[in-house]
Amino acid sequence: MQFITFIAFTALVALVSYIKSKGTNEKTSDGYFLGGRSLTAWVIAGSLLLTNLSTEQIVGLNGAAFKEGILVMAWETLAAIAMVVTAIVLLPRYLKQGITTVPQFLASRYDKTTKTLASALFLSGYMIVLLPIVLYTGALALNSMFDVPGILGVSKTVGLWITVWAIGIIGSIYAIFGGLRAVAISDTINAIGLLVGGLLIPVFGLLLIGNNSIITGMEVLLTEVPEKFNSIGDHKASVPFSTIFTGMMLVQLFYWGTNQAIIQRALGAKNLKEGQKGLMYAAAIKIIGPLIVVLPGIIAFYLFGDSLTNGDEAYPELVKKVLPPGWVGFFAATLFGAILSSFNSALNSSVTLFGVDIYKSHIRKDASEAQMVKAGKKFGVVLAIVAMCVAPLLLYAGSIFSYLQEANGIYSIPILTVIVVGYFTKRVPAIAAKIGIVSGSLLYILSQFILKPYVVGEDNYPHFLHVMAILFVLNALIMLLIGKWYPRKEAFELKDVKKVDSKPWNMAYTFGAVICVIVVCIYIYFS
Repeated sequence: MQFITFIAFTALVALVSYIKSKGTNEKTSDGYFLGGRSLTAWVIAGSLLLTNLSTEQIVGLNGAAFKEGILVMAWETLAAIAMVVTAIVLLPRYLKQGITTVPQFLASRYDKTTKTLASALFLSGYMIVLLPIVLYTGALALNSMFDVPGILGVSKTVGLWITVWAIGIIGSIYAIFGGLRAVAISDTINAIGLLVGGLLIPVFGLLLIGNNSIITGMEVLLTEVPEKFNSIGDHKASVPFSTIFTGMMLVQLFYWGTNQAIIQRALGAKNLKEGQKGLMYAAAIKIIGPLIVVLPGIIAFYLFGDSLTNGDEAYPELVKKVLPPGWVGFFAATLFGAILSSFNSALNSSVTLFGVDIYKSHIRKDASEAQMVKAGKKFGVVLAIVAMCVAPLLLYAGSIFSYLQEANGIYSIPILTVIVVGYFTKRVPAIAAKIGIVSGSLLYILSQFILKPYVVGEDNYPHFLHVMAILFVLNALIMLLIGKWYPRKEAFELKDVKKVDSKPWNMAYTFGAVICVIVVCIYIYFS
């Protein structure tokens, strides 16, 4: 019965996605890469949430909460503020230009080489970090929760490889052959399922702790493990409170405002109003994210304590303990959908970056839009295979969530720097952007992977989020100084190509202000 429920829900999502997306012309770049610029607010919101909320978040962040408590909610709650900033500041500029990829802005602002460097950084990050982690954590969760190795009669390692390749192949079919609209529609359906399924786990956990009373269960947690409900982390925490005012907000702004795998949903909006509403709706829902990705980790700590040595096992073990048998098939399907979403979204964005920014620009400049899409699909197949080969090797990488966040700095801060400086200055030249991208990446690698482990030592080194903030400021200063000494001959002007209606949502500022106030109140309450 559980298997039938799993297959039925998964097949339903695939069928609806196919029906709703089959009218899109996928032989054009806008049709394939941006869903024909037809995405509405709720589709954008659902796709944003599910692209972000996958097993690397559910398993990894709950694992961090198991160890440290509610202070790790910063990764979720502060995302809402970054989404508000993106909706009000960045999205109007993106849609005004009619760009398909974020690096396209860099081409118009600086030059083609800057665009190529940024695209190469994005692709390397997706290939080495994001795609393998999504596959690995997804396979680990499914194997642990539903005993896939036992069902197949194989070892855990072999089971991991099988599950990784199963997720990778199905996700590739969605992303490579369906285009963004198919991805976004499937994301929206799965987002509903994941919100329901994800909220069931803490509900069942609290019912277990509180003898069938959610309120009693929460009171028990607050009484028995009060240290887990302090939002203020000290300097030894994974998220010290001071980092909220330095690198944390920069990371959030990069992720929600410039990361191609995320912002591509908003770039596909039918108009600015729908794009802003989609981001704001997603931000509002993001505020309750800790109920899914933090609270279960604290419940797991109360139930299992020190019996679990690996925090990343906390969520799978909690699911096995509290989820009634009748819900297993549905939860497996929604979790599978979340895994597919993050994988196929990153893969679709990689296909977009390669087709638009590399193939068309450097390999075959006279390629038609259909040829560009076809080349992107071929690249996507190769990228998926590489990711599926790398993913099982992460079994030996230690804490997955920490690895993901720290490794992202290699490309996140350099790209964010050149975009911010590019939008808010008019005469900083292309050479400054090239230096900013290369120096930002090399300095971060030198700092975190050479100086920190081999020269200074882990205990005496600044937190990686502080390092990100320092390098952001340093890179920006270097670019501004170059701009002062060797300015562009002509000031940059943002041109309106009028691909979509750029009239903003009249409630954007009010809605955004309310979200920001709620986030601040949450921190005050748990401080």
